[in-house]
Amino acid sequence: MKIEEVTIGDIRLILLEGRIDSNTSAEAETIIMSVIESGVHKLVVDFGQLDYISSAGLRVFLLAAKLLKKTNGRIALSSMKPHIREVFDMSGFSALFTILPNKEDAVSSMQ
Repeated sequence: MKIEEVTIGDIRLILLEGRIDSNTSAEAETIIMSVIESGVHKLVVDFGQLDYISSAGLRVFLLAAKLLKKTNGRIALSSMKPHIREVFDMSGFSALFTILPNKEDAVSSMQ
């Protein structure tokens, strides 16, 4: 798994690559939580290069959404491949998140 961070004004864009599973979810959680705890209130996560997500990976985003809610922050997810979107749909997580077709739309939704 590879995670890249980009700041666009007051929005933090996180680009994911590879897999988020039981072996990598702790690293993803540490990075994403530290971004939120640093004071970021607008978070966009781009799934364009993510090939796989497990329930451990879903948990990371649920925790991020809960933490952002406490600080009146927002999160948007973008660029999900069909099989990743299916995981979100089947788990009911699609109802919890704003999911947009690309990172540009997700960033625009935060402005």
